[in-house]
Amino acid sequence: MRTIVLTGASDGIGAAAAERLAGDSVRLVVVGRSPEKTCAVAERVGAEHHVANFTSLDEVRALAEDLDRSLDRIDVLANNAGGFFDGPVRTADGFEKTFQVNHLAPYLLTNLLRTKLVASSASVVATASVANVVYARLDLDDLESTADFRADRAYGNAKLANILFTRGLHAALHRQGISSVAFHPGVVATSFGAETVGYMRRMYHGALRPLLTRPERGGATLAHFVDGTPGTTWRSGRYYNDRRRPGLLNRAAKDPAIVRRHWELSAEMLDVDWSLA
Repeated sequence: MRTIVLTGASDGIGAAAAERLAGDSVRLVVVGRSPEKTCAVAERVGAEHHVANFTSLDEVRALAEDLDRSLDRIDVLANNAGGFFDGPVRTADGFEKTFQVNHLAPYLLTNLLRTKLVASSASVVATASVANVVYARLDLDDLESTADFRADRAYGNAKLANILFTRGLHAALHRQGISSVAFHPGVVATSFGAETVGYMRRMYHGALRPLLTRPERGGATLAHFVDGTPGTTWRSGRYYNDRRRPGLLNRAAKDPAIVRRHWELSAEMLDVDWSLA
């Protein structure tokens, strides 16, 4: 029986993917920040559930401890949680919220589960975005995008970070059995942008909303990569678009030196290493 851990599963494409992934042959564990919504999804699809708010790294650490203790194996870790926020806003951990929720939290969760992921020859799936090309302007001296902060640039840089992490994880641990992939789910009509007052809120929750991709379609794309076979369905270390084909990449993601340095800086920020226990 495959064990799948799916974050960001309380609504949107995560909840839609959970509907597709659940079944007798899968042990599905859904994670969300809302206790009520996460529990409702879990009950609807017959999954286990955990609650964690990625604005708190202590909650991420507690989640990793609970998962490590309760699961014998993890075949797929789907890092789907994320969001678009106004700012800059500092979390209690001292990091800019957009960067922490979208990048540092899943980076930390994956790191804390690394030994179990390697033992299971796991896949790590990251929900990224075409924003890595449209909005991102990477500055390795300002990873959190706090200088002259713009919410769209911060989000684009965080989604680029997801892709850089995917490529870094492939470089670091693919030989030990981990496969990693990132993808763009489409411009999906979800709760995305609800916590901002700018044009993203108007786009996702205004007159254009009926023109956006339905969550079911975005969830199907997420499920495609979660359910897929590395080397057959997708290639490790790659980024795909919502048509499940190789997607447009920011130039920074094509530079192994930038991938490596971003990986190192993220590890330093979180005070973690990648040696296997």
